[in-house]
Amino acid sequence: MIYSTKGIVLRTIKYGETSVIASVFTELFGIQSYLVNGVRTGGKSSKAHFFQPSSILEMEVYHNELKNLQRIKDLKWSVLYKNILSDVTKNSVALYMVELLQKCLKQPETNEDLFHFCEDAFLQLDNADNEITANFPIYFSIQIAQILGFRLLDNYSEKRNIFNLHEGSFSDENSASPNHLSKELSFHISELLKALHPDDLAQIKLNRNIRSAILKSLESYYIWHVSEFGTMRTLNVLAEVLG
Repeated sequence: MIYSTKGIVLRTIKYGETSVIASVFTELFGIQSYLVNGVRTGGKSSKAHFFQPSSILEMEVYHNELKNLQRIKDLKWSVLYKNILSDVTKNSVALYMVELLQKCLKQPETNEDLFHFCEDAFLQLDNADNEITANFPIYFSIQIAQILGFRLLDNYSEKRNIFNLHEGSFSDENSASPNHLSKELSFHISELLKALHPDDLAQIKLNRNIRSAILKSLESYYIWHVSEFGTMRTLNVLAEVLG
C-alpha cells in the first residue's frame, strides 16, 4: 500500500552505482530503511540533496511490514532549513541529534510523540541564536531520555546535590559513589533540567569544559539505559565547535 508520511533522514549509504539506502525516522512507521534508485546521477533530476542527515521530508512510500527494505514513490521538502545545512556549528549539533536518534531507535516502532518533538527540535535549532545553539545538544539529550522512558529526575536540593548517573536522580553526599558527578556538574544539570523550551537555554551560562563534561556524562547515562548504545562519534566534533 501507499502511505503519506513525514520523515527525518538519519543516514544514507551508497548502494550500487547510482542508488542509496536511506535510514529515515518516519512519523507513521518509526525508523525505516528505503532503497532509492538513481539519486546519485548528475543533472537537475538528481535527488541526492534530499537525503542529507536531518532533512525533513514529505514522502509517499510503499510500505510492507514483512519487508526490511521499503521504497519511496515520491518526495519533497517538508521544510527548507535556513541554517542547519550551511552553518558549521548548527550542522554539527544536528548531526549529534541524528546520531543519538540512530542509537536509540533500534526497532521500526511508531512513536509519533518522539517524531513531533524531533521535528520541532530541528526547526528550533535552525532559528536559534548562538547561546541557545551551544546548549541545544544537552537539552535534546535530556528531552529524548524523558520521551523514551528513562527521564532524569529533577529532585535537586541543598542536601540532594550530587547527580547519580546510574539512577538518573540527585542524592546526598553520604551516598556518593563512582556513579556520582561533582557538585558543580550536578548543579548545572539541575539548571538544564528546568529548561522546558529551547528559549530557556539562553539563561544558562556554561563554558566549553562544563558543556563537554555534561555531554560525556549524558553519554554514560544513555549507555546505562540503551542496549548496545556504544560511544557518540559526534561528541569530539561538538567539543571543537561549541564555545
